[in-house]
Amino acid sequence: MQRYSEYTAAPAAWLGDLPSHWDVKKIGSLFSERKTKVSDKDYPPLSVAKVGVVPQLATAVKTDAGDNRKLVCAGDFVINSRSDRKGSCGVSELDGSVSLINIVLTPRDQWNGRYVHYLMRSQPFSEEYYRNGRGIVSDLWTTRYSEMKSILLPIPPRDEQDQIVRFLDWKAATINKLINLKKKQICIYEEVKKGIIASLVIHGLNDSIPMKDSGSQWLGSIPDSWKCLRGKYLFREIDQRSLTGEEELLTVSHITGITPRREKNVTMFKSESLIGYKICKPGQIAANTMWMWQGAIAVSNYDGVISPSYNTYEQINNDYIPEYLDLLLRSKPLVDNYVVLSTGIRKSRLRLYPEQFLTILFPVPPLEDQQKIVASVSDRTAQIQDLVSVIQQEISELQEFKSRLVADVVTGKIDVRNIQILLM
Repeated sequence: MQRYSEYTAAPAAWLGDLPSHWDVKKIGSLFSERKTKVSDKDYPPLSVAKVGVVPQLATAVKTDAGDNRKLVCAGDFVINSRSDRKGSCGVSELDGSVSLINIVLTPRDQWNGRYVHYLMRSQPFSEEYYRNGRGIVSDLWTTRYSEMKSILLPIPPRDEQDQIVRFLDWKAATINKLINLKKKQICIYEEVKKGIIASLVIHGLNDSIPMKDSGSQWLGSIPDSWKCLRGKYLFREIDQRSLTGEEELLTVSHITGITPRREKNVTMFKSESLIGYKICKPGQIAANTMWMWQGAIAVSNYDGVISPSYNTYEQINNDYIPEYLDLLLRSKPLVDNYVVLSTGIRKSRLRLYPEQFLTILFPVPPLEDQQKIVASVSDRTAQIQDLVSVIQQEISELQEFKSRLVADVVTGKIDVRNIQILLM
């Protein structure tokens, strides 16, 4: 792809050199801040996420401030002011309301909203936006309108904005199609992997050995040498709280199990204090009560704390080795059973409490069988995991290419004026 024939040094370092015929203006001269307070009863709640401005996500943290929100009109640009929400912004296609942590900007001029969307969601702008903020530590960093309004933006002629949008829509659609195909491949491999794990942890290694009815619909038949016990005979709930708040904060996910929060790109609310959070130790079970129906439960390898709304369990008689227990608790048939036992008015509101969890019938293989099953799972899923890792790397490279392409085009590093757009 070719560059423009003539460039001029931009008056802002983050822009580098710009095409000589482009203009540069401050955000404050291009937008006005919308501060109108509204209720989510009158204006539907919206989420400002990395995917843009969308109807409120099921995973969004709900508050009691429904009558104290900011109005958003279609065409407004909305950005979350907090550093731990970096990249959470976009031009809204909807009328609605957002939490007060967001900044809502209304364009003063009739320029292409999609160009604004691409420009102000680009990685260079995101970095410049947060560079202009302030705070004590990185995850408490905030950029206010008074600080962002002096940021300079590149303004191509309107017909060029329109061509940039057509080009990026075309390229983004092509790249997204490839990414989605690769994500579907991963889903297929993951389902195969889940099937292998479920078969081994529930039915054992040898199909030819004598089997018996477990007495549980979700379990079906199990090897004759295995026991089957209800959760209340295997686990006890524990509720030990942090007195200092100095422990490691852990997350409980259906995807990654239990991991330190600092290792994840988490954008959800974080409490200022961890005092009163539940202690979780290696070998103990942590269950995300709100997402058990998706399999958010695991055996911990870490010392730390989890949310006070989660549940922690420990083994009563050490009937399981931790590796087997982790595989069992997250196996698909058992997760499906969590859904059946959960209570709630709709799927996103399902909850599984200790009273239900401890009634479940669990298979209890001899410890020697558990060790062999864990080893077999590792052997039989290793190749699948290798394939998934390769595809995930390909997806990461495609996403990085798209991000770099958008940044280069909206800041004039690539000239797309004469590129013919192919119809999809």
